[in-house]
Amino acid sequence: MKLTAIYIITLLLILSARPGQAQSADSTAMTPSDSVITFPPLNDLIDSAVKYHPGIRYRQYEVKVKESNLQTQQHNWTRNMGVQADSRYGTFDNFSANDNGQSTTLLNTTNKQFNYGFGVYMKLPLYDLLNRKNQLKQAKNEVEMARSLGEVQETEIRQMVIKQYQDALLRQRLIRIKAQNLGNARVNMEMVEKEFRNGIIPISEYARISDIVYRAESDYELAKTEFITAKLLLEEMVGFKF
Repeated sequence: MKLTAIYIITLLLILSARPGQAQSADSTAMTPSDSVITFPPLNDLIDSAVKYHPGIRYRQYEVKVKESNLQTQQHNWTRNMGVQADSRYGTFDNFSANDNGQSTTLLNTTNKQFNYGFGVYMKLPLYDLLNRKNQLKQAKNEVEMARSLGEVQETEIRQMVIKQYQDALLRQRLIRIKAQNLGNARVNMEMVEKEFRNGIIPISEYARISDIVYRAESDYELAKTEFITAKLLLEEMVGFKF
């Protein structure tokens, strides 16, 4: 009697839960057009990611900074050469001497006048002469290092896009498989419900098929979430939606 009562209660719970649960699954399921998305060509996605990725732009600016520093080092020798000019206006004391052979007469005159001077200078510091070659070599190496880091960054981004692109395609294929499995499980469940109502199969078989349907619905929802996540991550990498 106890076993029969348990079977009857289980049957009532399953029959009462099926319509609402099926409606919820149908309302959240993706349509075929949602899962069948045409992805852009892989090369287009890679080019877009390389073009718009902030890390690549940072490396490009870093190269420009190093190139500017190299130009500064190449022109650094000009700081030791220059032109100097000065001018003065005011009251000046002028001294002169007049020698007539017998005596010398000193003359002192005061007047206002404008004086100016102009000249060219050049310095040759020993440190600059000895170290100039090393400074230029270091600046050139810094430019090449910045360019190499940019190439490394670009390679890493290409690899990331390729991996995410393949992962998104895989998730898309999996969601189609899960959707097909879910559809087959629901069709099978409809047949089992009819056979159960007609007394052809026991309640234990009905419960087993119901569990298969629940698992198929859970697997489908998980696959749908993983596919949407993979697609959004790929769109974030390449900088546009598709």
